[in-house]
Amino acid sequence: MASIRLENITNYSCKCVNLEIKDGQMMVVVGQTGAGKTTLLNIISGLVSYEGSVYFDEECMDSISPRYRDVGYLFQSFALFPNLTVRENIAFGLEVRHMRQEDIAKRVNELTSMLAIEHIVDRYPKGLSGGEKQRVAFARTLAPKPKILLLDEPFSSLDPRTASVLRSEIRSLQKRLHITTIFVTHNQKEAFDLADSVAVVDNGTIAQVGKPLEMLFYPKTPSVHYLLGSPTILKCDEVVVLDFGLAKVLSGSLSLIVAHEGGFFNKLAILSNEIRLSKYPIESAIPNKFKARVSDVKFQKTIAHISLEIQGTTLMAELSMVNWEQLRVDIEDEIFIAIPFSAIKIS
Repeated sequence: MASIRLENITNYSCKCVNLEIKDGQMMVVVGQTGAGKTTLLNIISGLVSYEGSVYFDEECMDSISPRYRDVGYLFQSFALFPNLTVRENIAFGLEVRHMRQEDIAKRVNELTSMLAIEHIVDRYPKGLSGGEKQRVAFARTLAPKPKILLLDEPFSSLDPRTASVLRSEIRSLQKRLHITTIFVTHNQKEAFDLADSVAVVDNGTIAQVGKPLEMLFYPKTPSVHYLLGSPTILKCDEVVVLDFGLAKVLSGSLSLIVAHEGGFFNKLAILSNEIRLSKYPIESAIPNKFKARVSDVKFQKTIAHISLEIQGTTLMAELSMVNWEQLRVDIEDEIFIAIPFSAIKIS
């Protein structure tokens, strides 16, 4: 595969970007819409003009056309050919390269087996679910065996459950294939679920690069903290290790049960977009369920940022405007919340 290095990359969207992605690494790039995330992918693939230099394994790619950069690019839209079957869609890039038919058939069979879509190879895209279309698009991207994989918000149009399954599958495949990957998203959960390293893009510049937990607990600027979803960081006053891979944490007067695989920790972070909110008591097996008070709400485009007071502690939650309006809750109202294990990170 290949490492990637960007040196002083500048164009209409990016401002003197320097970034390095190691061979076989999954780097997740986060940032607001218009920050320059997709432009970075387009620069790496050679689809837009730029100043500065792009290197793959120390080889300068600036004069190499997109066709010969050996990059697989999965766009936000599935972009499947409606008049071709699944088998034909996956084989398309190989046909263009004039591969032998027996080699094409072998590669298509390999990928459909890998992505568990053998049963739909003769269907057309109009007869597929969103998850099936994404698997087909991913198979087509992988078919030519690219050295580098670029993924531009590939799950943005899928329902949360399907997206969660596909996140796990794609991460597993990425590790198995050891393919250098850049994954662009605005979803903080995707960053923490997928990344070997995270790069935060803010207004065309790289604000910070680091490992997910490092970024979460030690943001260099308020904008990095905000772009990672404004997680609530709490000090652990007391930690009691329980059975079954769990620990009980006391932070002030707030008591939480967290997943714990061993080792020392003294801080925890609660991801704002993972907190569940309801006007009524939440019936679930989640142990961390509380009654809270809405102390403030701030709106940013399509997102509601909600301040919650609970047992003397302020937690930040995040909902889409649509979901917030459906709650029909005002400031100073009581609300019920649940904090799943996946929402709590420890350090």
